[in-house]
Amino acid sequence: MSIEPSLQWLLGISILVYLVVMYAIGYIAQGKIHNSEDFLVAGRSLPLSLSWMTLLATWFGAGTILTAADEVRRDGLQAAALDPWGAGFCLLFVALFVAGPMWRMQLLTVPDFFRQRFGPRTELISCLILVPSYFGWVAAQFTALAGLLTLFFNIPPSVGIALVAVVGTGYTLMGGMWSVTLTDAVQIVLVLAGLLVLTVVMLLELGQGNSLTGLARLGSETPEHMLVLIPWDDRMLLLGWLGVFATGALGNVPGQDLMQRVFAAKSDRVATASCWVAGGVYLLFGCLPLLLALGGNLLFPGDVQQAILPAMARSFLSPWLAVIFLLALMSAILSTIDSAILSPASVLSQNVFSRLGPGDLLRRNRIAVLLVALCSLIMAYLGESAYALLEEAYLLTLVGLFVPLMLALYFEPQSRYSGAASMLAGAGVWAVHFLMNWDYFLQPVPAIAAWQLPLSLSATGIALLAYLLCEPFWKMRRLRPTPLAVPIET
Repeated sequence: MSIEPSLQWLLGISILVYLVVMYAIGYIAQGKIHNSEDFLVAGRSLPLSLSWMTLLATWFGAGTILTAADEVRRDGLQAAALDPWGAGFCLLFVALFVAGPMWRMQLLTVPDFFRQRFGPRTELISCLILVPSYFGWVAAQFTALAGLLTLFFNIPPSVGIALVAVVGTGYTLMGGMWSVTLTDAVQIVLVLAGLLVLTVVMLLELGQGNSLTGLARLGSETPEHMLVLIPWDDRMLLLGWLGVFATGALGNVPGQDLMQRVFAAKSDRVATASCWVAGGVYLLFGCLPLLLALGGNLLFPGDVQQAILPAMARSFLSPWLAVIFLLALMSAILSTIDSAILSPASVLSQNVFSRLGPGDLLRRNRIAVLLVALCSLIMAYLGESAYALLEEAYLLTLVGLFVPLMLALYFEPQSRYSGAASMLAGAGVWAVHFLMNWDYFLQPVPAIAAWQLPLSLSATGIALLAYLLCEPFWKMRRLRPTPLAVPIET
């Protein structure tokens, strides 16, 4: 795609100014960092206004704005099962069942929970599942933003990926969770404003100056099969849809990125309210890229194969509005990058490096940030579609961690082996299928393969079975509501 030189210069200067502002915020955030708790969970002091914004900004990235839009443009609304529907409902699920009890335990990381419930061995197993699950997610963001740099500046993808990694890692190193939260607040405002502007302009273009006419045209001229949200009429498609939806809606629950923001809220009520607000806003604004994708099919029939939203911005927005929208896209991806890097780095420093003996905790945190960024960079260079990377990242935490987290959150474990058994069973089934490149559960077995059972649901079911074999239902004891615990010393 050829870009006018004037837009290139304007966009380039705007990006430089934007990055200077982001790094200035990161530098200011350094003053709030006095110990490991400040770096990892912002001193447990985030108010509702910052808490819901950083929750929303964490996930409202390349998956929601770019990847899901391109998938919906090709396959229709049912392609949005993972993002935004799955991710949005995950936030509501956490608000309803998870945020309050987890905050009251005063943890720093998700593996801290498994250590308290099952012991240090299960803690380590959870780390081995949790940390690698983020590499694909971060790599997907690196790849997506590098694609924008290639589109608008003709920067080679290999160079663009490295630039994105350096920029995103840089201000994460400065102020940890405080830096991430403050930059998220700025970035999410840009993101939502940019999406609103482009959606209104698209509807006006479709309706020849009338947005309501444009919306009506979108509904009437879009093929009926593209508007199907859930494929109820086809059992195989429905099973596949449910598997993908479960991956997004439940696979994110044990994620350190989500729980880290729950832990960082200043109270359990704030943590719960933040998830409600972020979930509602996520589902509402997550519809905008889907509308834009369907509108793109009418405005660019067959002309644009990928990155439909940047193409629409270039075609229909004035140079200044186009720059604002493209900065919004960058903001969305960068806000996900810093969060996705910090989350596994927190687990490495708190739950893995701490086993090496006493040391400078802040220094370990920053070393962990660099290590996660490097591993993600390597995965980005290995190459795989952004959507596939994103889905595999969610899937690993679902099959490995969701079952022991939810059961141990509400029932006191009677066996120290139930958590580890569940993790190893779920992750083991996933690993076999991943290495064998099987699309469905036990694909080589004809009687089972005929059902095309989604791996996400099947492996999670096996994880549940493994847990119950070690700890049957009749032995479970319901936990009393968790009192406020003594904070973990840092």
